Formats: sequence, C-alpha cells, structure tokens
Amino acid sequence: MAIVVVTAILYSIALPTLHLTHDVPAPIMPVVAALAVFPFVLVRANPALGWAISAGSAVVIPVAFDRVPGYDYPWQVTHIIVLLALLLAVSMRCAVQIVGLAWISTVLLFLGFTPGDDGIGWAVALPAIVMFGLLIRWLVLSRRELAKQEEVSELERARRTILEEKAKIARDLHDVVAHHMSLVVVQAQSAPYRIADVSPAAAAEFDSIGATAREALNEIRGMLGVLRSDGVTADDAPQPSAADVPALLENSARAGVRLSWTAAGSADLVSATTGLALYRILQESLSNASRHAPGADVHVRLDYGVDVTYLEVVNGSPQERSLATHQPGTGGHGLAGMRDRAVGVSGWLDARARSDGGFEVVARLPSTASAAVVTGP
Repeated sequence: MAIVVVTAILYSIALPTLHLTHDVPAPIMPVVAALAVFPFVLVRANPALGWAISAGSAVVIPVAFDRVPGYDYPWQVTHIIVLLALLLAVSMRCAVQIVGLAWISTVLLFLGFTPGDDGIGWAVALPAIVMFGLLIRWLVLSRRELAKQEEVSELERARRTILEEKAKIARDLHDVVAHHMSLVVVQAQSAPYRIADVSPAAAAEFDSIGATAREALNEIRGMLGVLRSDGVTADDAPQPSAADVPALLENSARAGVRLSWTAAGSADLVSATTGLALYRILQESLSNASRHAPGADVHVRLDYGVDVTYLEVVNGSPQERSLATHQPGTGGHGLAGMRDRAVGVSGWLDARARSDGGFEVVARLPSTASAAVVTGP
C-alpha cells in the first residue's frame, strides 16, 4: 500500500510538470509520465525488472523528446528519484552480478546524458548509493544469521537439558534396580554356604536364579545405556537373536516354568532385527505366563520359515492362584510392547484369552527384511 501511495504521489507530480521539462504532445503525456514513475511499483516485488524499465525509459525519453529551453537535465526529478531508489533496492536484494551490472549501466547513463561535469559527480555519487545498499543488505543478513544461530543454540540447550534429565533418570534407575538385582545374585550364590543341608537340587536352583538375575542385570544396564548422555556407554555385548531362543527356553524351564516346546526350521534364516523382536516377544510371553498363570503348563511352538517365522505360546489356566501377581486394572504394557515389536518389523501379533482359562500369544514375523509385510490370518 505504501509503495502504491508513493507511486501515485510521484505520478501526480510528474504528469502536471512534464510540460515544464520536455516538449511532449498532450495526448501521450500520461504515458511518458507513467514510464518515468510507474517502475517504482516493482521496488519490492522485482527491483531488477523495475530498474531495467526505468533505465530503458531514461534512454528513450531524452532521445524521443526535446527538452524545454532553460531545462538542462534529460529527465524529470521524479524520474531520477525512481531510478536511484530502484538502484538502491537492487543493491539490497539482488545477486551481486546484477548489482554490478545495474551500477555500471547507471553510471554510463548519467555520464552520457547529464550536461557538463554533472556526469562525473554522479559517477562518484552512484557508488556510494550502491555501497550503502550493500551495507544494509549485509547487516540484515548478519542479523538473520545471528537469529538463526541463537535459535539453534536454544534448541541445543533444550536438547542438552533433555539428555541430562535422561542421564539422571538412567543413573537413578541403575542405582535402584542394579542394587537390588545385585543383592539377588549375591544371595542366590551364597545361599548354599549360608544355609546348612542344602540339597544338590536346591543348590542348582540357586545357581539358576543367580544366572537369571545376572542376565537381567546386564540387559537392564544395556537398555539404560541408551538413556545416558554423560559419556557412559552401554556394554558392547550383542543383542539377543533367534540363536539365543533355545537358551531362553532352557533357562525358563530351569526357573520352574512347566515348559515344553517344538521348533522347526533353522534359526539362521532369521535376520538380526526379526530375531531380536522374536526373542523379546517370547521372553515377555514366558514372563507373563509364569507371573499370571503360575503352575500352568506352557507350550511354545516355533517355525522358522524362509519368508515367515511363526511363534505360538500357549499356557493353561493358573494352577497356583494364590501366587498370581496380576491384579485387575493394572499392567497391560507388556502386550502393547510385544505388538509394537511385531509391527516394528512389519509383523503381526495377536494375544487373547482361551476358553479353558488359559492364554495364547501368536506372532508372525518376516524372516528377512526383504520379505513381504506379514498380516494376520
């Protein structure tokens, strides 16, 4: 709006005074005044085009129309104002090559058309206008760059704060969980020496408890290492895979789960990503079965296919209800986590209660990353 208003004001000055500067026929006076002033409308939208039109009209007008006696300049004052304003805008907004071209062309224009030594004066003044525009341009760009850097610094500070909080949570969790798990390991390993008349079967059971607690402690440390940002890294031990599934089943059986299983195919067919998801889903399923259905028979079926790996975990109804730890309205995060792991590898998982009071978990996972997305039956 301001540009349009200024252009209108300049035109209202140029048109009535044109007969005082140039000998222009009355019918075309509005056109000549418009050529001198209207390019200013482009000062913001396209200053290079506006300067080109203004400079072109500055060549045509003094050539096509004679000046009124007593007026020595080839252009009206309003035309000069528009041309200089557009040159300043070009210096502030256009590429350096265009700035150089506009500057040199304007200098040559003034040297060629202005009378006497005025052209030399303009040749000295025009570089000052261009340098002033470039100075404003560089100042604005530096301010923008500074604001961008401040924004990045603010985001970095926020990120650092989040990482520090995560590291603090990781340390607190490690201090609490690792302390109690370490006590379990120590108590299990020292029990045969502290308690008299421990049978070989009980001693083996204590060893199994200690081994399971140590494995859980190592996994907790590995997961908490992801949260750390204070230079403490997780252990370099590899993540579980399909090859570790037999050990998981055997440990669960030694821990007292009435477990049986069948496996078909080769675990070598399963990729590392799918193997990790399979291991965690099976681990959570066995944990849920021992926690919510103590004493129940649990059967695991594994089928390693070339394209699809099939897992089925079925447990009967709880036989030791007094030992069940599940309370209505609590938990449920394990099932959601299993589904997330299955979906994360483009697989499918279903978990549902059985009519006999038991529970069933069925999962179908792509054996390799190149296998098709697995869907339910």
